Amino acid sequence: MIYLSESRPLVLALFSFPFTNSPNPPPPLPSQKKAGRRRMRLRGALVLLLLLCVHGGQQGAEASSDGFVRVQGTRFMLNGNPFFANGFNAYWLMSFGADPAQRSKVTSALSQAAGSGLSVARTWAFNDGGSNALQYSPGHYNENMFQGLDFVLSEARKYGIKVILGLVNNYDSLGGRKQYVEWARAQGQNIGSVDEFFTNPVVKGFYKNHVKTVLTRVNKLTGVAYKDDPTIMAWELMNEPRCQSDLSGRTIQSWITEMAAHVKSIDGRHLLEAGLEGFYGRASSSSPSHRAAVNPSGYLVGTDFIANNQVPGIDFATVHSYPDQWLPGLDDASQMRRDAGYSDAQRDAMFRTVYAKVYDSARKGGSAAGALFWQLLADGMDSYGDGYEVVLGRAPSTTGLIATQSRKLKGLARAFARARKVQPAKGKGGN
Repeated sequence: MIYLSESRPLVLALFSFPFTNSPNPPPPLPSQKKAGRRRMRLRGALVLLLLLCVHGGQQGAEASSDGFVRVQGTRFMLNGNPFFANGFNAYWLMSFGADPAQRSKVTSALSQAAGSGLSVARTWAFNDGGSNALQYSPGHYNENMFQGLDFVLSEARKYGIKVILGLVNNYDSLGGRKQYVEWARAQGQNIGSVDEFFTNPVVKGFYKNHVKTVLTRVNKLTGVAYKDDPTIMAWELMNEPRCQSDLSGRTIQSWITEMAAHVKSIDGRHLLEAGLEGFYGRASSSSPSHRAAVNPSGYLVGTDFIANNQVPGIDFATVHSYPDQWLPGLDDASQMRRDAGYSDAQRDAMFRTVYAKVYDSARKGGSAAGALFWQLLADGMDSYGDGYEVVLGRAPSTTGLIATQSRKLKGLARAFARARKVQPAKGKGGN
């Protein structure tokens, strides 16, 4: 169960689909380490992101027709009309866009997605250190990789798909905050824990520089700066921030406050979200004890879902849910075996259930305003498969469900838009 703030905030629910009937599975234990790229994909395979307008601001939603997604009350707005998202995760887009031999897969995936009515993609604007890095050392970038991201945004623009861009990873995959800490240590910083990513001034400086570099990047293909590109729906501060050394949530609260202000000082047009999983914090005025108790097994990760998402500058919230990663008493190997063998029929049943809930919420003016599944792949990417992948066209029943949901949400948006136009007319006509 997720308790929302009393102000009925806007929520865009971006779901990847778990295959379990357990209503309250426990979260991953601290001892359960991530195991390389495959493990990263498995964690992302079961994601429920609640994107939530926590301040109820208008953001000029009524008048703007500039293509930027905004928030108004409990809805996203696009060009003055309600916007409901049906979309997908595809973390691999930038790296494939940077490789001329693989670039066609980006085009294929986005073209097929648009053909099924998908309207939002979530992907990474980071790859720190290591091979094929975007940022290979603090402030130094691989131009070829950046041009891969240019290509992704150019193609997304062509196919009418909005993009959510993550700015750093909590986990070691693709560098993450651990890489930032290692860079600072190499410069003589005495850092004991990777959690000092959130507090060390040198590390924070590295991150702020990356944010500025990405936001002010001018796309070589379109000539548009990222901060001015309406193709981008939102920035994500971090993929799943956690701080186990401070379970009060104050450390992450301070970091989000500082970094949200930094992003907004550069780019006040795009939406911003923190990237949280959705765990409530210890008892506080914003997160009473009865709320923390609904965390699976009372799990605490150093975040406070309510307080963290009420930071000025945070426009919506995210909740990531991984039920089949939270099975009790299983190590990584056992859980990965449990992940295998689910049928298309089981996946379709889960899609139907989640899509129905999202549509019902959207129709009633509730918080859920869309869904993103993990993960979309193109043909010829079998090695990236993790058991949860969707290759549109290979799974006709799932593709049909996705396309139907897209049509229903777009029809709902048109209906709301018509109703908005009729109401002022009735007021002036006196009928």
